[in-house]
Amino acid sequence: MPLHDDVTAAQRCLDELVRSLGPLEERLGGGLEIRRVRTDAGHLRESLALLREAVPAAGPAAGCPDLVTISDAPYDTTLWSAAASSATGDYVDDEGIGARDRHAP
Repeated sequence: MPLHDDVTAAQRCLDELVRSLGPLEERLGGGLEIRRVRTDAGHLRESLALLREAVPAAGPAAGCPDLVTISDAPYDTTLWSAAASSATGDYVDDEGIGARDRHAP
C-alpha cells in the first residue's frame, strides 16, 4: 500500500473517531474528559494534515526508481580476457584480488 493511501486510511479512521464522539458526548455530557479527547483529535487532525503535505505526490514516478532489465543471457567471456583489456588500455579486475597495478593499503 502506498504511503499516500496509508495517510488517507488514517484520516478516515480519525474522521470516524470524531463522528463517534458526538453520541458519546451526549451520553456523558460535556465533561473535561470528552473535551480532552476532542482536543487530542484536533491535534491528530493537524498532524495528519502536516503528514499529507510531507508525503510526495502520488503517481507512477513518485519515489520509484527506473527499472533496468538485466538479461539472463551469459556475458561475452572476451570482455574479461587480457587481449580485450590491453586493447582498451584497461585492466581486468580479478574478483577478490583487484587490478594488477593497484595495491591494498
